[in-house]
Amino acid sequence: MAWKLSGTYVASCSCALLCPCPTDGPPTGPDGQCHGVIVFQVREGSLDDTDLSGINFGMVYNFPSNLSSGNWKFGILVSDNASDEQVEVIERIMRGQEGGMFGELAGLVSDYLGTEKGEVTFSNGDKPTGSISGSSFTFEGFPGPEGSGAETTVKNAMFGFAPEFRVGKTSGSQSAMGIDFDARYGETADYEFSSEPPAGVPRGRA
Repeated sequence: MAWKLSGTYVASCSCALLCPCPTDGPPTGPDGQCHGVIVFQVREGSLDDTDLSGINFGMVYNFPSNLSSGNWKFGILVSDNASDEQVEVIERIMRGQEGGMFGELAGLVSDYLGTEKGEVTFSNGDKPTGSISGSSFTFEGFPGPEGSGAETTVKNAMFGFAPEFRVGKTSGSQSAMGIDFDARYGETADYEFSSEPPAGVPRGRA
């Protein structure tokens, strides 16, 4: 079935600055792993006749090694304003059952932590803020060249939710679905996902 999602995401993880996961490098969290959360604001979205616009959902994850090595853990939280049908659709998309980028990555997951409905908030702006289960974080971008007003970005990363994303720092303690960490790295960008996988996405292991 055809699906699409677009909006803005903001992410936070335990890796030292900068997080090497987008380039398939080994994590630099205090325990040698990457623990993180991502909040996706859905500006527009649907799977066939199910409208997903206006909801938020989060992904909680653990990467024990470089991303292409697999053994990922992840869970999904969907905002309270979502219907049961919308929660089910988001779960199917994120678990790769409807194809697209997440279908390509599904083989890298070894431990699915489940899907829950709860508090997931997103606030956009110069310093986007995300919140999952009461634990919030705010993104602060690294400045670009002096006087340019631009921020540091990463472009064409091997693993990324957008072709180009702003990178910076986050802070605070995060706790959701059994994954706990102190936030350090952050990233944010507008995203567009669909049932057709983008070129160059590494395939998950069968």
